[in-house]
Amino acid sequence: MSARPPRLLPSIRARLRQRGYARSTETTYVYWIKRYIYHHGIQHPATLGSAHLEAFLSHLANERRVAPATQNLALNALVFLYEQVLHRKVDLLSFQRAKRPRRLPVVLTPTEVHRLLEHLRGTPWLVASLLYGAGLRLSEALRLRVKDLDFDYERLLVRAGKGNKDRTTLLPTSLVTPLQHQLTHARQLHQKDLADGYGAVALPYALDRKYPRTPYEWGWQYVFPAPDRSVDPRRQRVGRHHLSTSYIQKAVKSAVRSSGIHKPASPHTLRHSFATHLLQQGYDIRTVQELLGHKDVRTTQIYTHVLGKASTVKSPLEHL
Repeated sequence: MSARPPRLLPSIRARLRQRGYARSTETTYVYWIKRYIYHHGIQHPATLGSAHLEAFLSHLANERRVAPATQNLALNALVFLYEQVLHRKVDLLSFQRAKRPRRLPVVLTPTEVHRLLEHLRGTPWLVASLLYGAGLRLSEALRLRVKDLDFDYERLLVRAGKGNKDRTTLLPTSLVTPLQHQLTHARQLHQKDLADGYGAVALPYALDRKYPRTPYEWGWQYVFPAPDRSVDPRRQRVGRHHLSTSYIQKAVKSAVRSSGIHKPASPHTLRHSFATHLLQQGYDIRTVQELLGHKDVRTTQIYTHVLGKASTVKSPLEHL
């Protein structure tokens, strides 16, 4: 009697964790793989091939009218499924690409950033200041570990950012003292957790299996820990995760309203503003690209379009 093949979804999750993908990426990939399976009548992906992949991706573009970025997420999830889990090479040559006019990102002026930050307090203020002061994505700020803060060189290490790549960026001098106060608060929570028999934090790359005591070390704890403990769904272990993104998003949304800013600003708008203001100050685009962690400089060039020529060209009306 032949051995029963492993169940698909647990195999996908195990492979994602083995390769160190973030929990949010795991959730997204599993979601799109499920959508693909249901689209083809709940057939096992091993029985499907490139033509089925192309049909699904074209369906997303033509019928579902998804954004290009959404279609790319689905594509990445399915390529991972076939190449990393099913160990099959897929050739995708003729699916319909999603098209949508590229919108310029919303950017705040320095005055608007100042007004926004003035209407934030405590941890939301500190996180928002990091988004603008270091060009971080919200998820990157909330996933910062104690060991990622380098106060001596005033830099931050961003681990496993978008594309699963590490990078360094600025640690603004004005945030050194507030961050040190935040670490004092985080250490108090960690010491209480240890005293109560907890204190382990989730680690990337299954390091906790290789080094069982490492999850309890202070350096690996989150800079912005959640106020309450929770069960880690991956390890089924009680611990303390980082603050939720929704907590910061709600605080920023409220601050935008209170400050009288009429642009559709969000936490990510602060990252856009960081990049645009650096370019306005004369920093070269390659430097900004590295600080943002963009793989392709063309992604960074969108901020030069935000600035446009209007900032340097004088209207003929001024000469009348």
